[in-house]
Amino acid sequence: MLCVLGGNASPDAAAVKKVLTAGGVEADDAALTRVIESLKGKSINDLVEAGTKKMASVPSGGGGGGGGAAAPAAAAKGAAPAKAAKAAPPPEEEEDMGFSLFD
Repeated sequence: MLCVLGGNASPDAAAVKKVLTAGGVEADDAALTRVIESLKGKSINDLVEAGTKKMASVPSGGGGGGGGAAAPAAAAKGAAPAKAAKAAPPPEEEEDMGFSLFD
């Protein structure tokens, strides 16, 4: 596809390999030959259109978010009181770095 976008309407294996190599990809010659042979005589625009139609039927979304968790049950009468929450750690003091952003 990059070859076609670059102006080569009918790229051969060498042109595709050049693009792949430029992108840091090592091309498998046997696989590349199969791809070139299977695409021979076909329009890239027709292939993209056909692929888009096929992709339209592929489920690609979730079924929505799950429901929220149930509310906790009310505490029974006479139950033990809840433990006190831990105290928050004291805030850190700002350290003077010797400069100010607003000077």
